[in-house]
Amino acid sequence: MTFSAEQSRRSGALAPAIDFAARQQRNRRVSVAIVLGFIGFFLLVGFSVDYVYLGAFAPRGPSLPWATLGSLAFATFMTLTAYGAGSKMILSSMNAEPLDRKNPQHRELHNVVTEMALASGSAMPKVYVVYDAAANAFATGRDEKSAAICVTTGLLVLLDREETQGVVAHEMAHIKNNDTVVMMLISILLGGIALLADWAQRSYMGSRSGRKTGANPLLVIPALLLIVLSPLISRLLAMAVSRQRELLADATAVEFTRNPIGLAKALEKIRDAGMPFQKATRGTAHLFIASPFRRRLDERDGRWADLLSTHPPIEQRIQLLHRMAGAAAPMAAPQEFKGTKVQDPPAQRLA
Repeated sequence: MTFSAEQSRRSGALAPAIDFAARQQRNRRVSVAIVLGFIGFFLLVGFSVDYVYLGAFAPRGPSLPWATLGSLAFATFMTLTAYGAGSKMILSSMNAEPLDRKNPQHRELHNVVTEMALASGSAMPKVYVVYDAAANAFATGRDEKSAAICVTTGLLVLLDREETQGVVAHEMAHIKNNDTVVMMLISILLGGIALLADWAQRSYMGSRSGRKTGANPLLVIPALLLIVLSPLISRLLAMAVSRQRELLADATAVEFTRNPIGLAKALEKIRDAGMPFQKATRGTAHLFIASPFRRRLDERDGRWADLLSTHPPIEQRIQLLHRMAGAAAPMAAPQEFKGTKVQDPPAQRLA
């Protein structure tokens, strides 16, 4: 059973109006909290290095906490870099290129983005493509004026215009909700945490000469655990932030297009294509409309799967979109989703 865009638009179950000003204000607060949290995390790692390895707080006579001060300086540098040049760094890492106006697919993409910018009341973002057979898309930028939408050529080949509109609306939703600055900061700061943890572990390897620092053994173990687990902890926090924003962006996209079926069909095709996006990294996976890794874990539901995935299961998102259109999902769920409880539409649950 299939559903047309016109049936979708006539449905009375579409997403209610979303308070974008409130969402933007909330995300500005989240951005500040993320930056402060990461800076605090950097300081904790630096303090741990000072305490365990360098003996900066030893009873025999404290010295300057060089690792803590260095971590603060590094955190400040990474935050300024993320805010000032994070978008360019992300686009460069993906080998994103501006549209070729001579290409009919690129011209159609530009037209669709223009339509969705008007529908969302946003400034026209820059539009890029990545020449890759995988079907995916992402948005980045610190605000509407500096925002960019990037899609793969594989997505342009796979989707029709209605489906492409759904994907672009999803990315415009991230821009309109100020998700892009949150996710951009997370991408850059995750890389900083990984670098800092690697440096801390190298400091440990370089200090295994048996030199005593006078550190309390009861505090050494938690400090070591913090250093070793810091990349994992920060990544888990990033995943939690990302999952919530994907559901909200789906609901917001419906607000722009009044056509949940278009996005649902796009997600179905992306799911069925199943091709991983090779240029994605663990630090950028949360940016995409669908997980770029195509792992089985990403398509499972449950507490552990949610904890370790950057996106909600695509099947759950598809069923939610069909419920928003007042229609049943057009196909049976795969075996691993049997018995999965479908929650209320995200527009009702998150608005």
